[in-house]
Amino acid sequence: MRSISHLLAAAFFLVGFTAHAQKSAPPPAAVPPPQTQTQMPANTAPSAKADVGHGAGDIGKGAGGAAGNVAKGTGKGAVDLVTLHPVNAVGNVGKGVGVGAKDAGVGAAKGTGKILKGTGKGIKHIF
Repeated sequence: MRSISHLLAAAFFLVGFTAHAQKSAPPPAAVPPPQTQTQMPANTAPSAKADVGHGAGDIGKGAGGAAGNVAKGTGKGAVDLVTLHPVNAVGNVGKGVGVGAKDAGVGAAKGTGKILKGTGKGIKHIF
């Protein structure tokens, strides 16, 4: 009986101690309100290096599109040639080359324009 009373006393002691430890903790500090950041005005014009980079990308897109269209036209022309449609074969190859040349020209023109614009911005910042 004595061991049970010691166990109960120890249990009450531990429960009381943990309850006291929880109550004696200081209240949490008030969380300060989040600071609002001042937003800078958005710079809508790209930088000089961005213009040059986008120009190089446009030239690459034009070249890639041109190669794809030439390959597509050549493939269709080869199929038409194998199926004994030589007139259609020539037309498809010609169309693929024509569309490819258009893509290459547009990409080169847009890309060169952007590169020149970026170069002009860079020179302007130097002076």
